[in-house]
Amino acid sequence: MAISLWLPGPMAVTDLAAALAEANLSSPMLPENRGDPYRIYRFIREREPVHHAPDGSWVLTRYDHSAALLRDPRFSTNPALLTEGPDVDAMSPVRQVGSSLMMFLDPPDHTRLRSLVSQAFTPRMVESLRPRIQSLVDELLDAVVETGEMDVLEDFAYPLPTVVICELLGVPAEDRHQFKAWSADASRLLDGYLDKAALDKGMVAGMYLFQYFTDLVHERRKEPRNDLLSAMLAAEDDGERLSHAELLSTATLLFIAGFETTMNLVGNGTLALLRNPDQLARLRDDRSLIRTGVEELLRYDGPVHVTARIATQDVQIGGEMVREGEQAVAILGAANRDPDQFPDPDRLDVARTPNRHLGFGGGPHFCLGAALARMEGQIAFDTMLRRLPDLELATTEPTYRDHYVIRGLDELRVRFTPGPSGPIAAQPAEAPPAGGRKAT
Repeated sequence: MAISLWLPGPMAVTDLAAALAEANLSSPMLPENRGDPYRIYRFIREREPVHHAPDGSWVLTRYDHSAALLRDPRFSTNPALLTEGPDVDAMSPVRQVGSSLMMFLDPPDHTRLRSLVSQAFTPRMVESLRPRIQSLVDELLDAVVETGEMDVLEDFAYPLPTVVICELLGVPAEDRHQFKAWSADASRLLDGYLDKAALDKGMVAGMYLFQYFTDLVHERRKEPRNDLLSAMLAAEDDGERLSHAELLSTATLLFIAGFETTMNLVGNGTLALLRNPDQLARLRDDRSLIRTGVEELLRYDGPVHVTARIATQDVQIGGEMVREGEQAVAILGAANRDPDQFPDPDRLDVARTPNRHLGFGGGPHFCLGAALARMEGQIAFDTMLRRLPDLELATTEPTYRDHYVIRGLDELRVRFTPGPSGPIAAQPAEAPPAGGRKAT
């Protein structure tokens, strides 16, 4: 789903736009604002929390409005229902792929598809991955610990979830190198407003992913294995099974979501901790805070920044009427910094409770892989802080990717005192005690 608020271009000047200009603020999507869009969100939330953007969409920056939107059955995720806004063009990227993706389906289709996929993606299956995830984390840290430096994204945050989701889906190790560029380009289609070069790259990447999983599904039909793709092929509910198109789109979605969320949780979260050394020390010294700490990192600077819904009938939000066919855009990054929900919201607090953040969305489209992302994040931070206790930033200005809906860094260079690698240093930590908000 797209968001066009404050984009430069031939748009009408609103009172809000004038106020932003007067305050020397501009679009949070512009490169110069990607490091800290939250000051802009705060300005908007305080002045016009339900904003009717020049493109016809409604932009929500308060927690209560955003949370209600995600749960309200009068709103749809189906882009084909949009009659106002940036994606009305039948050739827009969201419309071209939307009808086949679970994230853009409504009940009962969404309910049936999610039920079938959930049979293969059970809590027991997720928990069974804990030893493998711990092993991968230690292997990745073993590869850098003696050097005294690393790029958190390239050396750690990207390969960890990529290997996990590839192994889950049954993607052979020799093929994994192809997926990084494909996923990065394809996930940009969610941003909506793209120049032709980025749009073309995104569509081509999507076709490569679909073709790859077409071939892999064909192989698994002939020879099932102990992987998620084979389990989805076998899943059945009241005689219903996933269609070929549903299998392809779901495998592609699980792959992209399966590493984008965790990669950016680890990248954004590491930066947040390094910029808040008191909280870094607190988390390092008290490992019982790992669970609440990860929840706070998801709130403070989460990997999914924006989501949207289309009204299926006229609905009032915050005193404004969203008409049927109009798009309402929840800025999750803004909602998660709403002081009415989170006291002192701009302060990182790794022990924050309660913490009902919207980092994984909400309602029927609550992230299917939330439990896996949480586990990966908990193991990654627990082990990294244990094995690299004096971690510090090696760059003053980390750079961000061009993405907006999915928020993450291009690179994050850090340094630390070189240490030993090997099985003694790599002994897995005990699982953190229960605490924080349970995945639903």
